[in-house]
Amino acid sequence: MDGADGVDSRGPLDVTRAATAVLDARGRVIGWSPAAAELLGYEAHDVLGRPADDLLARRAGTGGRAGPPGAEQSTRSAVLHLRHRDGRSLRIATTMVPVSSEGSGPAWLFVAADSEELDQWEAQQAMLQGLVTRSSVGLAIYSADMRVVWINAELKREMGSTQYVGMSPDEMLLDGEVLSEGYPPTLEQVMRTVFATGEPVIDLHYGGRAPVDPEHDRVWSCSYYRLQDTQGKSLGMCEESVDITDRYRAQQRLALLVRAGARIGTTLDMSRTARELAEVAVPQFADAITVDLLEAVLEGDQTTPGTTAGRRLVRMWGDTGRAGGTTGAGAPRHSTRRLVDYPPASAQARSLALGRKILETGPNPQHTAHDVKETPDAKAAQEPLLRSCLAVPLRAGRSPIGLVTFFRNRYTDPFDDGELDLADELVARTAVCIDNARRFTREHTAALRLQRSLLPQSLPPQTAVELAYRYLPADSRAGVGGDWFDVIPLSGTRVGLVVGDVVGHGLGAAATMGRLRTSVRVLAQLDLAPDELLTRLDNLVGQSAKEWAAVRGVRGGGPEDDEALGATCLYAVYDPVTGQCSMARAGHPLPAVVDAETGLVSYPELPAGPPLGLGGLPFESTDLQLPAGSLIALFTNGLVQSSDRDIDAGLDRLDEILAEHRRPLEELADRTVSTLLPGPSDDDAALLLVRTRRLDKYRVAVWELAADPVMVGRARAAATGQLGEWGLDDVSFTTELIVSELVTNAIRYAEGPILLRLIRDQTLICEVSDSGHTSPHMRHAASDDEGGRGLFLIAQMTEHWGTRYTPTGKTIWAEQDLPPADSAERADP
Repeated sequence: MDGADGVDSRGPLDVTRAATAVLDARGRVIGWSPAAAELLGYEAHDVLGRPADDLLARRAGTGGRAGPPGAEQSTRSAVLHLRHRDGRSLRIATTMVPVSSEGSGPAWLFVAADSEELDQWEAQQAMLQGLVTRSSVGLAIYSADMRVVWINAELKREMGSTQYVGMSPDEMLLDGEVLSEGYPPTLEQVMRTVFATGEPVIDLHYGGRAPVDPEHDRVWSCSYYRLQDTQGKSLGMCEESVDITDRYRAQQRLALLVRAGARIGTTLDMSRTARELAEVAVPQFADAITVDLLEAVLEGDQTTPGTTAGRRLVRMWGDTGRAGGTTGAGAPRHSTRRLVDYPPASAQARSLALGRKILETGPNPQHTAHDVKETPDAKAAQEPLLRSCLAVPLRAGRSPIGLVTFFRNRYTDPFDDGELDLADELVARTAVCIDNARRFTREHTAALRLQRSLLPQSLPPQTAVELAYRYLPADSRAGVGGDWFDVIPLSGTRVGLVVGDVVGHGLGAAATMGRLRTSVRVLAQLDLAPDELLTRLDNLVGQSAKEWAAVRGVRGGGPEDDEALGATCLYAVYDPVTGQCSMARAGHPLPAVVDAETGLVSYPELPAGPPLGLGGLPFESTDLQLPAGSLIALFTNGLVQSSDRDIDAGLDRLDEILAEHRRPLEELADRTVSTLLPGPSDDDAALLLVRTRRLDKYRVAVWELAADPVMVGRARAAATGQLGEWGLDDVSFTTELIVSELVTNAIRYAEGPILLRLIRDQTLICEVSDSGHTSPHMRHAASDDEGGRGLFLIAQMTEHWGTRYTPTGKTIWAEQDLPPADSAERADP
């Protein structure tokens, strides 16, 4: 019969639904059903009296003719190709059943159905048979009054050989309990709700003990749906159950770890950390817990790896009661510090000595907490009779710092392998927090000293800009951070301006700041554009994070341990010759720019870019044209944002100070710090004030040259003449050699116009620009080589030389020191 969803439970060859025909002894059709007419398209009057063989298209299976095969009378099955009335050939599954072998009446019953439909039905039957006999899913059918009618083989295996027919669902398990939230407290109530509403329940978690194994708790995932007949009448309920004990426990352990991550180590107080561990572990993981620390750890000393003999333990938390009772994790009487002394054979003493966890189980584990001896200083806690004791050492790296003991006195099951690993994880997290508290003061002092040594102690005077800077470390309770700033001299009298912020505080942040500052200085010497510099810095941070993860042996994680990840940085390059300032940022706050004439404070539209190491959008540069006397303020968010002031309010106050831009920079810097940071701050703050200058046109000479060898001599002559105007005849020979070599190389290896520029600053700078993008490389020519000595000679006769790329090509530059009497003065603002 059909189910409620329209699936026919009868087979396609069932005579009540199949196509049937009756044949006489000679194989002629004498009976033809409506189903046969529907299947083959022939009406009864078309086929009655005709031989059945007329319907054959071709034979496709075993068996003889469609008609009677002879005198042998037996049921025959075959797959035949029959011809439809419209000419199609149909693949038909058939069965011929003998009716009578005598007389001229009916001799055979011919039953037919579509062979594909038969194949599907047989597959469904095989699937149902598998669910009953071989499936790992437990199946049970309940009557309308919620009593067991039938269970499959898997459920019998899980529950045992007890006769369950007639039981309610809650009677099948011992101490059963619905674990999923939002459902009635019993399975019978859940099933009655499904029976009444028709809404199925999927993946309901149910815990209990099976009669076949009454000593162990199990958890099942149960699903329920209503059974109906063809008319939609409710017949009963079907239950599907899968044992998910291992998965459920793993989820519970994960949830416990998540709770531990959020609740353990919220402060740098060791007693508070011990209490937080107890609140997380009791009663979800253990019935009681004790936390003991080495006395030296409480004094802030770092213990050395090796024997722990002779070291005294101090009880930081002892959450146990008498005779198997427990007290709440928050009971204050258990947080009183007292000395404890464990016998050498106790689980705690052995765990501390061996540096590994020790598990003891049984009705009365020997040498557990009830063996604690009284000391002259304090009386050890009295412990209850226990079923299971797990002692796990607290360690910071290889150094012991204490001990945690977990107790179970009401659970039958001891700690299993998964729970042992969980205990390790809980204790490891606690150890990190306790060790952080111990090291906090010493780390903060060292970090502050390191950070100050890594920041620039003084900045040399620059022709391009006037400078003032301030750095304020965080308040001692928060720890120092990783803010930094820098001013980097570049080729062509340009200057690089840097400000950055490393996430976090402490020694690691200070060291990371030094690493990033050094990386920026090195990359800046390559004369990279700001966006390209940040791109390479981002790549370095990402590569360092991956190397850090590889060293730590982390799989699928670990890069977040590198404190450089998420650092922000702003890099700007100012050219006093053109007045152009190009800048890019990696997640850093925008700089403030003050107009030299009006004093209007603005924040340029500079794409943010992602913080370093996080990937995502590319970095983009923005070019600003700044007149002489413009003021640029670069800062970290610690200057304008705090716990009691949002960033917009801080920026408004900064704008008010910078509006008085004509005041001396040192005065502006002092006012900014005193106004925005009047007291201790919980974050570092860095401020770099820059007032731009323009290089006098008299100090710059530019010639555009054609790509013709004859221009080499003209370039030398022009350079010599300019040096004469500047009174620098003493360096004319060297300059002629530099100009000759650089211009010759440009004509020989590049295309397009060539630009020669001389800049008289604190040094004499010679630059040759062309449209080529290939950087020259200095080599050491052999004694018999005719060329290859030009750049070598330039390197020997100048202080610095290098290459920088431009949007239109490249520039080769060389710097010569000038005699003190001829050194250029600073450009006027």
